[in-house]
Amino acid sequence: MTDRIDRKLEEMGLSLPTAAAPVASYVPTVDAGGLLHISGQLPFRDGKVVTGKLGDDVDKVAGQEAAELCGLMLVAQIKAALGGDLSRVERIVKLGVFVNSTPDFTDQPEVANGASNLMEALFGDAGKHARSAVGVAALPRGAAVEVDAVVKLTA
Repeated sequence: MTDRIDRKLEEMGLSLPTAAAPVASYVPTVDAGGLLHISGQLPFRDGKVVTGKLGDDVDKVAGQEAAELCGLMLVAQIKAALGGDLSRVERIVKLGVFVNSTPDFTDQPEVANGASNLMEALFGDAGKHARSAVGVAALPRGAAVEVDAVVKLTA
């Protein structure tokens, strides 16, 4: 599966970033009985966090792009946790998407599609998942979006 995902990323003109190190007291991933819980990931472009607030200085399309960047970081964390072997991904179970947004911005689900569509494009049917998409007043480092995940692994 790793080769297939690498090919798909190349077809899409995307590449996985280096998995980000924690910035506080937590670990990036925890395998709990075959469910890999991935801490919230921020959107990085050229080594810098994509910042801003949806409904203010970030539009919906840029928000979707930020969510996709979070999705790429999630896959990078999965790959790092599995020693590079993405073939152990059985299913993307759930994404939690947090959108830094103004009180009147209500398109969080559409912003979250940036990460959701990436998972389906990379993992096929196994990438279809449950999801929550919520607006928040602020995110770490001023990020526009943050995404966490639960992934089912094969034994």
